[in-house]
Amino acid sequence: MVSVTGVAVNLASGATVQGDDVDYWIVPEGGSVSSVAVSVEGPQLGAVHETTARIAADDRVSYATPVELQILQVSTAESSEYVLAAGVIPPDGEREILGLPTQQLTPGDPHYANGSYDGPWTGEAVVSSAAAELLGSEEGATLTPTRASEGQTFQATTVAEGDLSGGVGPIPVILVHTSELQTLTNTAAQDQADQILVSTDDPAVESMLASIYPETQVLLRAGLGGSDLSTSSLPLAVAVAALLATVAIGTLFVATLMGLESIAARETIAVRAALGFSTRSQMLIVLAQTLTIAGLGGGVGTVLGLGGIYLLNSGATVVTSVGQIAAFHPGLLAYGPGVALLIGVLATPYPAWLAARTDHLEVLG
Repeated sequence: MVSVTGVAVNLASGATVQGDDVDYWIVPEGGSVSSVAVSVEGPQLGAVHETTARIAADDRVSYATPVELQILQVSTAESSEYVLAAGVIPPDGEREILGLPTQQLTPGDPHYANGSYDGPWTGEAVVSSAAAELLGSEEGATLTPTRASEGQTFQATTVAEGDLSGGVGPIPVILVHTSELQTLTNTAAQDQADQILVSTDDPAVESMLASIYPETQVLLRAGLGGSDLSTSSLPLAVAVAALLATVAIGTLFVATLMGLESIAARETIAVRAALGFSTRSQMLIVLAQTLTIAGLGGGVGTVLGLGGIYLLNSGATVVTSVGQIAAFHPGLLAYGPGVALLIGVLATPYPAWLAARTDHLEVLG
């Protein structure tokens, strides 16, 4: 229980931001970084290229990009369909954003050209397999947005398996350069995007990100393009589940153990009764014995739980890139024994009942 609660403490504090693949997302207040959330006439961030460059200049940041999400109607030789277009600034090297690889896109954002939006149009697009199937296209196919001016088309540089899915199946996605999608969607004038993604292994970056834009929030999600967002309810759920399981199992175990002890100590109970101990006094003795056993067990269990936290973190360091998955909190030193004493109180009625129903005359006879 102590080890699992340590994991919950770590989740609640966001301290799992210690590995290589951790994302922070800057989103407008009230927004989310759900992979399928598309902003339609909603609030957006401005001056995202300049802001992203300033963030990326921080030595603690390994990668940063604006993310523009739009529903785009795209035509091919086979059909014309709506897809989810995601505009990003591809980095050097291998990355995945929204489940799609970026290495087939030219690094940087050439069309942005320091804000003039007159740089070369790359026309590169990474197409998810769901989008390729919907459009009837393959690698090398030309994709023509309905809003495009002359020469503003895309070519599928690769078709990749995406990991985005909704309630009805995979979501068709194309990954393109931010400035090119901005040009098509008339968001270039204010250099707007829906979110800014920041990859780092330093949790101290969060406070810096929170101060960049007013009325925004910084959310955490582990893994570039991952689909699970850390939420405030998860740590509580983990801690409550561990507590309930521990109390249930612990109460049954201690009640059974002390019940057997009461049966084995029938002669002692009978002798105490003969010496004038009342039933109430006998039950108080059983309560004291049960609480003592439970308290000692709680102390030992707490020490073992703290050792479990250390082993979990050591194992995480060896097996994964995450250096900490469970955190120590001073409150755990009191939490473990406190729960153990609660178990002792809940387990007392059964052995106390066995002690009270002991037939003293029969035992002594």
